Amino acid sequence: MDDILKGSLPKLREKLLESLQAVLPIVAIVLVLCFSIAPVSPSILLCFLLGAAMIIVGIMFFTLGAEMSMSPMGERVGAVLTKSRSVPLIIGVGFVLGFLITISEPDLQVLANQVPSIPNMTLILSVAAGVGFFLVVAFLRMLLSIALPKLLVVFYALIFVLAAFVPKEFLAVAFDSGGVTTGPITVPFIMALGVGVAAIRSDRHAADDSFGLVALCSVGPILAVLVLGILFQASDSTYIPPVLPDVGDSVELWQLFHVSLPTYLKEIATSLLPIVLMFGIFQLVALKLDRRSLGRIGVGLLYTYMGLVLFLTGANVGFMPAGNYLGQVLAGRSFRWVLVPIGMLIGYFIVKAEPAVYVLNKQVEEITDGAISAGTMGAALSAGVSLSVGLAMVRVLTGISILWFLIPGYTFAIGISFVVPKLYTAIAFDAGGVASGPMTATFLLPLAQGACVAAGGNIVTDAFGVVAMVAMTPLITVQLMGLMAQFKQRRARKAQPVPAAALAFADLPDDAIIEL
Repeated sequence: MDDILKGSLPKLREKLLESLQAVLPIVAIVLVLCFSIAPVSPSILLCFLLGAAMIIVGIMFFTLGAEMSMSPMGERVGAVLTKSRSVPLIIGVGFVLGFLITISEPDLQVLANQVPSIPNMTLILSVAAGVGFFLVVAFLRMLLSIALPKLLVVFYALIFVLAAFVPKEFLAVAFDSGGVTTGPITVPFIMALGVGVAAIRSDRHAADDSFGLVALCSVGPILAVLVLGILFQASDSTYIPPVLPDVGDSVELWQLFHVSLPTYLKEIATSLLPIVLMFGIFQLVALKLDRRSLGRIGVGLLYTYMGLVLFLTGANVGFMPAGNYLGQVLAGRSFRWVLVPIGMLIGYFIVKAEPAVYVLNKQVEEITDGAISAGTMGAALSAGVSLSVGLAMVRVLTGISILWFLIPGYTFAIGISFVVPKLYTAIAFDAGGVASGPMTATFLLPLAQGACVAAGGNIVTDAFGVVAMVAMTPLITVQLMGLMAQFKQRRARKAQPVPAAALAFADLPDDAIIEL
């Protein structure tokens, strides 16, 4: 155990540098705003800075912990399930895994606390059932080698048909729930499950199909909440904004965070426990890992736990009030449209601070053998999120229905999926879920809510939907990146001289050549 801890120290330093690069740009933007066009009280500013420090340390521990524990656990469980070849076992365990992991997801708790019209547990259980069902669908898709675009057409068509019969108060919340469900606990485990399942398959599409689980698991919550909207009579609860901090000295400032720490210590322990118990059962029954592997996973779980506790405490206590107040101040100005470019700037950098984004970018780089680098993925995600936050702020200021953005966006994204290489499509739809994590739920959503209050809009219909917008645009930007890569490859092939032997295959389709 000591060797494992000592061996992880260099990695911790590397992760600290990454988290500083992710969070400091957001801090710099907020500081510039606070000292220029959006003055805030010293209490809010100090809470934000202390929250930022906790988020930096939290990301450092979480990203290393996910690499050491969540990813290996998911890969091994996925491989065992696939080896069993038992469809009833895959269906049963898949549903239970999806259900338990979703209940564990901190992002969903954050969203549920901000939705005024639906009881927390009603929303959480509905979303968890949706994820469990669609994790089973994702497993069966991989085992049966069903093309992802075809499934996406069917399920998103069903979503938009249901949307016509759902009260408008449920629309934005439904699409938001699809984004927040795929957060820092869900993504590493589910993506690793996909890698484990694909590792057992030996066909040429196995690597392509290792992505796409997150994409389908994002569909489940949307459908579940839409059905809930048809069946459930929403209450008339009013929106309760976050309490703005007011501290007199440094001791009171620390007390504000200290009081919240036990809540998140308990919440994250409860979140991780079902996953640990499930893995323990697999270890006893099938895995039989050696002590060193178990020790490494144990240390990784400890890092994951510490990281998430620090991250969520900093985000909820420090970032959420600051985001809400900044939104109120900016939208209360005579030049309130400045909210759109500021939102785009914050969106560009804030996605880099999402914990699960590191996991996705690293896995994409590994699966593609560096063909899609982590930096390229990061740039595509940043561009997409920047655009989506700008559009979300336009919605907040104008009250335009979210369907005017989502229907054209998803139609275009699914349409081009039939001409984009399969791997890019699966990565793109996974990226949409990954980009909309706790930073979006605890900073961008409060920013939109504060702006909506100042602009006199409807919180439920106008402010909610930020997470959904953030989840949509990476589907387009990552696939466009895939089209560009495909175009460059074709140009490079045309530029090379063709050997005489290859001319015999020139008119044959790719699948026929591979069969030969």
